[in-house]
Order: sequence, then structure tokens, then C-alpha cells
Amino acid sequence: MENNKVRFISIDEYIATFPEETQKILEELQATIKAAAPEAEEKISYQMPTFALKGNLVHFAAYKNHIGFYPTPSGIQAFKHELSIYEGAKGSIKFPIDKPLPLKLISKIVKFRVAENLKNAGIKSGKRS
Repeated sequence: MENNKVRFISIDEYIATFPEETQKILEELQATIKAAAPEAEEKISYQMPTFALKGNLVHFAAYKNHIGFYPTPSGIQAFKHELSIYEGAKGSIKFPIDKPLPLKLISKIVKFRVAENLKNAGIKSGKRS
């Protein structure tokens, strides 16, 4: 049964599988993430659109009633006050599909994750004071 699953190669390919209105939302989200993390690599991870820079930054996915945004637990924690109006869990947030995305907030979260990954990569590579 596992072989029947659709396997995406690119974020654009993933987005193209959705209805036009959902595609517009996903393209807007993709562009916002790209602008906040221009050095990040676009890829598919866990069969979801993913942006990576020294490790995964954020994932996102479209569902019937919401857009799932996955900035890791630290990304949620750092912006818990601003995200409190949305449903979510430890490492995820649900943006209602019938409401505008909070693009400025998403951009801030992505920039936070970039800084976090770069800092962690410096620690892992042995750059210590």
C-alpha cells in the first residue's frame, strides 16, 4: 500500500495538486518564506514542502480546512503570544484556510528559525569562545 502514495519532488509540484484558491495561498506562503530565508533550500521532507538551512527551518502543508505550519517547538514557543489565537500543538500551528495568512508573523518566525539554525550549526561545528 505504501507504493500508492503520491511522492512529490518539488514544492511547486506539491502546490500544483491543489485547487486554484489553495494554490494561491500556498504560493503566498512559499514567497513569504523565501523572502525571509533567501539562502534556504526548498525541498520535500516528510512529503511536505520544507525550507532548510543548516537543517530544517519550517514545513507546511495544505488540508481541507487549514494550512499547517511547522516551525518546530522552539518556533511556536518563541511566538506563543502571537500564535495564541490559532489552534496548534507543540510544533505546529493551523491557519484557517478561509482567513488571510499572518504573513508578517510567519516571516518573523522564519527569521527566528534561520538565526536559531545558524547559531546551532556554529555550536555543532565546534565554534566556541
